[in-house]
Amino acid sequence: MTPPLVLDIDGTMTRPDDSVDPRFFDLLPSWDAPVVVATGKAFPYPVALCHFMYVEQNVIAENGGIVLSGEEVTRNGDGEAARRVAEEYVAAGYDLGWGPTDLTNRWRETEVAVARDQPLGPLEELAAEHGLEVVDTGFAYHVKSPSIEKGIGLKSVAPLLDRDPEEFVAIGDSENDVSTFGVAGESYAVANADEKAKRAADVVLDESYSEGTLSVLDELRSRA
Repeated sequence: MTPPLVLDIDGTMTRPDDSVDPRFFDLLPSWDAPVVVATGKAFPYPVALCHFMYVEQNVIAENGGIVLSGEEVTRNGDGEAARRVAEEYVAAGYDLGWGPTDLTNRWRETEVAVARDQPLGPLEELAAEHGLEVVDTGFAYHVKSPSIEKGIGLKSVAPLLDRDPEEFVAIGDSENDVSTFGVAGESYAVANADEKAKRAADVVLDESYSEGTLSVLDELRSRA
């Protein structure tokens, strides 16, 4: 039986140049089980990816802050405290690092992302003062509530799909995938994953980026 999937995007469905591997556009629409796209990116990004892949819009966005399945949207946070941290960070003379347009945060609702070339220490201090945490996803520093995680997002979306979270196979590459690995029944870290993700995964793959993910999907299909 083909298992449902929960797939990270960056570093997992992408190639080393950060482009989404086009093979997913043929493979995932024919997957005979629900596919959930889970990411730290703002809500519109995974929704658009699902739209253009022509798969059902099952989404965990903003590290679990927002979940979508079908027409039902669940928000697991409001983002107000994270925005206050960002304001104080900028007032202290730092920068979020995305330029004046800041498309990274423009549509972000439940957290704030700061570029990884910005000072981390002051950001962590301000976040702690507001009861928040900073998570390094490899793409950005995400300022968010400790109660928001991708794994919580999976717990939210699975019942909407009439599935148990333990039925899912999770594939990821970053510390923000650790909670997903703890909830899903089977988990894989691609070879380019950070150490936290590798320690949490059931299996660490030999292949990196999309090649690793596609190898797992081939194996899962052969089992079905």
